[in-house]
Amino acid sequence: MRCRAQTFTAWCNSHLRKAGTQIENIEEDFRNGLKLMLLLEVISGERLPKPDKGKMRFHKIANVNKALDYISSKGVKLVSIGAEEIVDGNVKMTLGMIWTIILRFAIQDISVEETSAKEGLLLWCQRKTAPYRNVNVQNFHISWKDGLALCALIHRHRPDLIDYSKLRKDDPIGNLNTAFEVAEKYLDIPKMLDAEDIVNTPKPDEKAIMTYVSCFYHAFAGAEQAETAANRICKVLAVNQENERLMEEYEKLASELLEWIRRTIPWLENRVAEQTMRAMQQKLEDFRDYRRVHKPPRVQEKCQLEINFNTLQTKLRLSNRPAFMPSEGKMVSDIANAWKGLEQVEKGYEEWLLTEIRRLERLDHLAEKFKQKCGLHESWTTGKEHLLSQKDYETASLMEIRALMRKHEAFESDLAAHQDRVEQIAAIAQELNELDYHDAASVNTRCQGICDQWDNLGTLTQKRRDALERVEKLWETIDQLYLEFAKRAAPFNNWMDGAMEDLQDMFIVHSIEEIQSLITAHDQFKATLPEADKERIAIMGIQNEITKIAQTYGIKLVGVNPYTVLSPQDITNKWEAVKQLVPLRDQMLQEEVARQQANERLRRSFAAQANIIGPWIQTKMEEIGHVSVDIAGSLEEQMNNLKQYEQNIINYKSNIDKLEGDHQLIQEALIFDNKHTNYTMEHIRVGWEQLLTTIARTINEVENQILTRDAKGISQEQLNEFRASFNHFDRKRNGMMDPDDFRACLISMGYDLGEVEFARIMTLVDPNNTGVVTFQAFIDFMTRETAETDTAEQVMASFKILASDKPYITMEELRRELPPEQAEYCISRMTKYVGPEAAPGALDYISFSSALYGESDL
Repeated sequence: MRCRAQTFTAWCNSHLRKAGTQIENIEEDFRNGLKLMLLLEVISGERLPKPDKGKMRFHKIANVNKALDYISSKGVKLVSIGAEEIVDGNVKMTLGMIWTIILRFAIQDISVEETSAKEGLLLWCQRKTAPYRNVNVQNFHISWKDGLALCALIHRHRPDLIDYSKLRKDDPIGNLNTAFEVAEKYLDIPKMLDAEDIVNTPKPDEKAIMTYVSCFYHAFAGAEQAETAANRICKVLAVNQENERLMEEYEKLASELLEWIRRTIPWLENRVAEQTMRAMQQKLEDFRDYRRVHKPPRVQEKCQLEINFNTLQTKLRLSNRPAFMPSEGKMVSDIANAWKGLEQVEKGYEEWLLTEIRRLERLDHLAEKFKQKCGLHESWTTGKEHLLSQKDYETASLMEIRALMRKHEAFESDLAAHQDRVEQIAAIAQELNELDYHDAASVNTRCQGICDQWDNLGTLTQKRRDALERVEKLWETIDQLYLEFAKRAAPFNNWMDGAMEDLQDMFIVHSIEEIQSLITAHDQFKATLPEADKERIAIMGIQNEITKIAQTYGIKLVGVNPYTVLSPQDITNKWEAVKQLVPLRDQMLQEEVARQQANERLRRSFAAQANIIGPWIQTKMEEIGHVSVDIAGSLEEQMNNLKQYEQNIINYKSNIDKLEGDHQLIQEALIFDNKHTNYTMEHIRVGWEQLLTTIARTINEVENQILTRDAKGISQEQLNEFRASFNHFDRKRNGMMDPDDFRACLISMGYDLGEVEFARIMTLVDPNNTGVVTFQAFIDFMTRETAETDTAEQVMASFKILASDKPYITMEELRRELPPEQAEYCISRMTKYVGPEAAPGALDYISFSSALYGESDL
């Protein structure tokens, strides 16, 4: 108690002498409260209420209460200390009050690495005396008994005052007195302790030694403040400069990507169809170039943009800065939405292209078929109207009239046989109109002409029949053989016309089965040829019979068969034409078989590759998910493994390119289906892009973990321990913990959690209330309490030291105290100081420090 009273008295006098007074007896001289109030004014630099002048007991109590109220106003709890005890000279209470004042005004502000005041002062002493032999500061009592710790503190800061090498551990009183005398003479620290008391006491008074040692802290700490302040400012400015660079880089990359999307979407939205197959195929080729050449670099840019954004946000969070808010319309979500819109339009464009190419293919086929049938029909109708309009029956003989009648019947039969072709022509014209054929006008004109002519032929045919029937009764004889020839020759001729039309009919197929069906039909037709040849021989036999009869009975045959325009030579010529068309049709069908077989090979080749690449991509996606929760090795080793993994994936790109080549061949061959695989080129492309994006994001997550580890100052072993705990409670193995698993994880690590505390922690690790805790959020929480972060107030205090306590700072001071680049950074961004005592060129460091930690344009 005596040692403490001596120390506290000396400490009080070290401050009271600044007001020209002192105390002799600590329990007596504070009883009236006047010097107690004066002591508080000197220490705080503030004015207390005016003291009562009277000498009565209640005056003294009032003054002491004013002092105690002031102490309480500074956030100090005075437990069991009352004014009456001080006025009555209670030594214990008086010393307790003075210790409270010393703690509040001399020790409380000592904080090293966010420790408590006592721990901070002890840590400061340990760091300063660490290099000295025979010194091991562990407490504020026996660690100071030999005097070497005090001598080491003085020598560390003022080596000119003490020759530490000559001190001996076995001379504690000499060491202590040396420290007391040097401190009083050169450091303005009065002697507060007695060397004999310290040496002869088993455990010296802890509060007395803390009080005395705190004077050394205040004497020496100021000398380090300027250097510490300058280092802190440089560190903060460097962080801000790097963050600004990353923000500008993000804005530039986002603007370029959004502009490219903005330009590309209208091109993909253009659904104006070309009129020719060649033009539409060129559009498809342009789209392939876009998918192979123009889009992949943009996929990489989008992925890099997300990585840059996540890295920047991590750096801002670690440096206690507000999150980065990109310009309006350039958020990651805005870019993702724009990209989604691009891919939707892109998919619709490719579907439209293929549909339109199919339509044009169908149109070209129908148009060619229309021209062929129109040509056949127009060839047949040539001269028919003229023949039907003749009135040759008016001057014909009886035989000739009958011949004309039979000839007209044969024509009607022929006319009925051509009705089906006219209907086919009209149906094809209608389909061309429905499919929006580009030259529908000429098709409609030609079809209308054929239909009008067909109606006119029907009218003329009926008129001629009526006329012939009127005169039929005038005629009685008919040549049966000519008639039989005509009746059999006409349908046989029509059959040959139909056969020739079928043999020359155009076709379009998309599979082996379809062409096989045509081959089967052709084989069935060839099987009918022997029967048809018999009919031809029978018809030619009729003509031979006519000739035989004429020769037998001496009949002179004049002219041609009166009942038909078909001559035996016509039948022979057309039969030869049919026989020549059969092998040509065989060849055409076999060529189509070869083409369909080639298409099938293309399908199988594409399917064989796609059925390997598709599962490979899925397997790699799953393996990357497993890598993200693997805790083997350091983060750098994991990074190297992931980079090697990424290179292996990139090396696989040649397989994708080969598949793209096969896909192009398939599209050029107009193949629209593939039963051998469930994978389309679009599936492979999307999977490949997702795989590249996932490996890049996983690498970025590890980079952010390294950044977090280094910024937080945690060891690899700690990080592995955190990751092992996280993986153990990651039940679903998806890189996330449910709230219940997270609570169990915290309890396993020693946290005593109540509902309120756990709710508070959940707001930290899951601010968006997603219901899961990611590994990055878990690491941030586990390291948050020990993080050394800078604040705007700390930066202001550092600038204030460089400015010698002025509310402003000059350019000369900045250039003198800071490195050139950092000094010019501050000068270019600080605003002019406006104040009553501003010097020329004064700069406002207070608003600048606030802006560093807020949303500003720095």
